[in-house]
Amino acid sequence: MKKLNFATALLVAVIGFTACKKERTRPVSSVKNAKDFTEKLGSPKQTFSVKTSELPKTLSLANGTRITIQPNSFTMDGHAVTGDVTIEAYEMLTRSAIILSGTNTNHISGSPLISQGFIFVDAKVDGKSVDRMLQKPLTIKIPAKGQPFTQIWEGVENVADNNQFAWAAPGDAAGQNQQRDVKAVEDDFVFDFGKLGWVNCDIFYNSSAPKTTVRVTVLNNPGTMATFRGFSGETFVFFCATGDNVVAQIYTPDGANKVKSYDNSMPIGSVGKLIAFSIKDGKYYFAKKDITITADMNESLSLTESTEATVQAEITALDL
Repeated sequence: MKKLNFATALLVAVIGFTACKKERTRPVSSVKNAKDFTEKLGSPKQTFSVKTSELPKTLSLANGTRITIQPNSFTMDGHAVTGDVTIEAYEMLTRSAIILSGTNTNHISGSPLISQGFIFVDAKVDGKSVDRMLQKPLTIKIPAKGQPFTQIWEGVENVADNNQFAWAAPGDAAGQNQQRDVKAVEDDFVFDFGKLGWVNCDIFYNSSAPKTTVRVTVLNNPGTMATFRGFSGETFVFFCATGDNVVAQIYTPDGANKVKSYDNSMPIGSVGKLIAFSIKDGKYYFAKKDITITADMNESLSLTESTEATVQAEITALDL
């Protein structure tokens, strides 16, 4: 009996020690930096396999975007592509998707745009991207969500040679006259686009108001300012306008832990929320402040340590 009691007590002690050890062990996050963050929580990649012999073909994306590919659209180094093609696409149709993906609604001039949704489209053969210029345009249909009118833009990935991102008027492709102004039809924006890459439906935000430069100091910044999609750096700063889907990233260097908007680009009187967040060495930091833009504005945000779930929830709460 004593041997049994001793064995039982020993077993209970071992189980208890193991349980306590498990409780004290926290799961290790796979997110170590801003790039990991955008890959995990940003817009997911959607992949489709198509055969050139099956074209034309319409692809339906998860959030309502539809892309129709015409026959004889793709070339590789100038030569016609035949056989199997892999289409990769991303949708950024909400404010949270834009921010979590490390993207923005900045015009190339720095003026904020109101996003009505944007996408990224690529086509690959054996893992290599085909020529960006298409021989026949894609027909793209993006949900208008009640908006009557939009303009078409293309993304520029290396603004001012500093690996930042903005939107510009698209040039013509392969002899095609690129459409710019689009009216909604049955609550969809439908248009042709002659290139692969970033495609946006946006209009200018509050363009009649006088403009100013907004400067932001990030206090307690654990890292450096992040570039497009977090490919380098750790810290993002955004202005999100109240009532409009504006995601203006403030990224122009202005000193240590300081960034500014493009000069004289932010509308005076605009109301919204200024946010900053950072991911460094697996730790999360966040700050926010309600602001009204004034002339020659200087603001500061003080980052405090947070969690992945809290940062994600704060950003998701910005959706309109």
